[in-house]
Amino acid sequence: MKLHRYRLTPQMEQYDDFDNRGHTRYLPYLMYFNHADYRSDVLNTDRFGFRFTHGTGGRAALDGDVARGPVRLFVGSSVALGIGATSDATTIPSYLWSRYAPSTPWLNFSGRSFNSVQELILMLLYRHLLPRVEEIVILSGVNNLLLGRLPEWQHGDHGAFFYCNEYYELMEQLRTRHRRPGRLRWGRASRTQGPGPAAERKSPAPDLDRLIAHASALTERHVGGWRGLAAATGARVSYVLTPLAPWVREQPAEEEILLFTELDRLSNFGVPLDEMFGEIATLDAGRRYAQALRAVCERQDVRFLEIAPLIAEATTSKDWLFVDRGHFTDRGSDIFARILAEQLSFT
Repeated sequence: MKLHRYRLTPQMEQYDDFDNRGHTRYLPYLMYFNHADYRSDVLNTDRFGFRFTHGTGGRAALDGDVARGPVRLFVGSSVALGIGATSDATTIPSYLWSRYAPSTPWLNFSGRSFNSVQELILMLLYRHLLPRVEEIVILSGVNNLLLGRLPEWQHGDHGAFFYCNEYYELMEQLRTRHRRPGRLRWGRASRTQGPGPAAERKSPAPDLDRLIAHASALTERHVGGWRGLAAATGARVSYVLTPLAPWVREQPAEEEILLFTELDRLSNFGVPLDEMFGEIATLDAGRRYAQALRAVCERQDVRFLEIAPLIAEATTSKDWLFVDRGHFTDRGSDIFARILAEQLSFT
């Protein structure tokens, strides 16, 4: 019997191929980034790995047919990248460029499974190839919160990242191979050297207040970096909190119930996603986190938008918005882009 995931959202087969861990593209400094020169009916990337957007001027990517300037950047992780969209033309930045804010080209400047520091590093690595940037919209926040549930020893100085447990385990194997008998040559062991898998499983997740405080502190540090980069060119920075499905509404659409239930059963983590998310997967958690990030952005003089309640006001439980608890259908992306353009006064 065919999975609901592939029956209701057949494009997800292509995304599963795109995200195949056996073909992960590892890059210095970033750890990993999107497949470069990826081609399919669903998504396509340029020679660097940036996804194409479609709009009034055709299509564009960093290494594509970009006007000399100005441009607008749409920054973030998988939601910004457009995981779940049926084509490059139905991502949020494409809807902005083609329908709701078409006056200036939008570039998709997003990476799959990124946290806030990886989003900032991506900009540092490729900014020299950009034309003049007029606007920077950062769609982010949720990954910092989710990653905060990982064991504390994996956080390091800059926050945990996806698959970091594998990184630390392999680095420890490398250190072990080079370690000589006797005392450590360079003094104390690294703080990021973690316990084994058994200890990791027993490590309790922080409570919601600590998760929000940790994620907000990281976000403030990196939003400050974005503000500094933007000041050099006069670009305006706006921050939008990525909405999880439970932050939008408590009653999912019929299609979402089928998909969410199936994903819980098939979860690679061996537990239902609601259990994995813990306190994060509630309407209250989303509102409390948004309040904390609003304060962060006010201190950084950056515009902030909590879009989840606005999407809730514009839709009903019959509107199928999500392909899973974190990624939008085409309709969800369309509604998102329209509200964003209205709230941030883009034309």
